[in-house]
Amino acid sequence: MTLKGLKDFCLNLSGVTEEFPFDDVTLTFKVKGKMFVLVNIETFTYINLKCDPNDAIAFREMFEGVTPGYHMSKKHWNSVTTDGSIEDKIILRWILDSYELVVSKLPKAMRESLIT
Repeated sequence: MTLKGLKDFCLNLSGVTEEFPFDDVTLTFKVKGKMFVLVNIETFTYINLKCDPNDAIAFREMFEGVTPGYHMSKKHWNSVTTDGSIEDKIILRWILDSYELVVSKLPKAMRESLIT
């Protein structure tokens, strides 16, 4: 997983914007103003992904490179390594899951405005 690959994938999803709301190095991807991915663009050693609480625990048990979300709610966020120990296709699936989880919680009118 590369930073460019991550950015390209996220920005290709409907309604996604990128912002730096916390500092100059924490890139945040949002859909309709709600975060679904965070990454440090200087180190790019892991990405934070929103996750269903049950899946979050299961992924941590299945993959050594998945830990409770760094500086995030440990119940709803996972930190996922970008060192290549987890296949890109799995990480991309988790990014899409994160996006879809956030979209599912949006008001109906906002959800319907997205072409997914």
